[in-house]
Parts: sequence; structure tokens; C-alpha cells
Amino acid sequence: MGRKAGVGALGAALLAILVFFAVSSWSRQPVAATPSVQPIAFPHTIHVQTYKMDCQYCHSEARRSEYAGLPSVERCMGCHRITAADRPEVKKLAEYAATRTPIPWARVYKMPEFTYFPHKAHVRADVQCQTCHGPVETMTTVSAQTGPTIVNDLLHLVGLRPASPPLTMGWCIDCHRRENAARGTRAPLDCVTCHH
Repeated sequence: MGRKAGVGALGAALLAILVFFAVSSWSRQPVAATPSVQPIAFPHTIHVQTYKMDCQYCHSEARRSEYAGLPSVERCMGCHRITAADRPEVKKLAEYAATRTPIPWARVYKMPEFTYFPHKAHVRADVQCQTCHGPVETMTTVSAQTGPTIVNDLLHLVGLRPASPPLTMGWCIDCHRRENAARGTRAPLDCVTCHH
């Protein structure tokens, strides 16, 4: 009788651990990068692939700030007063410019509140935008699969070490270690770099 109770207790404990990991995985606030409805359909494919515009032309804050930033309506209209002015999406842009209203873009990437991610440190270290954001130049709507997953949590639970999902803490640390080894950089590995 005592042996059956021990096996039952062990089974209950294992079930509790699995439920804990499932709930914690679903409740965590990962970086969110899902396709969203934007006020203007902005084709990165045309701007980056066709016209070879550098990411920092539009996201100019990336080299000096924590945030990459978004271009002002005036910056967009610098080209679009003439270029493609007859297209419906550019006409929407012109309406924002005429009323001096900023474009209400829907946020795509959001780091958890307890983390700090400075774009400027990564730009200064010559990390390409695609390293973290994926092949944005091929996207018409920016999106990505990011954050912790129940599958990864369960694989870790049984002792396997799968690759970390993009834009998670493990993924960033793996990248820092890889860059430090390959390029001799000194990408920090201490907790207070991102969590303070």
C-alpha cells in the first residue's frame, strides 16, 4: 500500500511540474512580433530591395537610442511628394501630412517590462538588423515567431538543450557568446546588462 501511494505521489508531482511549466510558458510576456493591421500598408520589400534604402534611413534613432524609432510623416513625404504620389497608400500618407498628424503605427516588437535592449549598442557593434528581426527586407508586413514556447520548456525539462526561440533571453545570450568567440567582441553576459 505504501509503495502505491509513493508512485501516486510521484505521478502527482510530475503532473504538477508539467502544469506549472505549461502555465508559466503561456503566461510569460515574450517579445511580441505578430502581423498587425497598420494604418498604411508599408512594403519593406519595395523600400529595401528595390530602392536599397538602409534600415537606419527610416529608423534613425537606432544608432543613438534604446529604440529604433519610426520615421516622421515629413521624412516619408520627402520622397513621396513626387514618388508614387498617385498610389492609395501614399495618398493616406499625404492625408496625415496635410493634417500634421503622426501615423498611428501599431507596435510590433515589445520587450518585457523587466528588460532593457539598447539598439545603439548593437548598431555600433555592426550587428545587422536581420540578425534579430529576420529578413525584414522580404516582408510586406513585419512579423516574427518569438518568445518562449511550451515545447522548448518541456525539452529542457527532460534534459535536452534545443535552440532557444528568437528574441528570448537564451537566444540573446547564445548570440553574445557566439559573437565573443567568433569576432572577439566583448558582448556582456552579466544579468544587469539587460535586467536592471
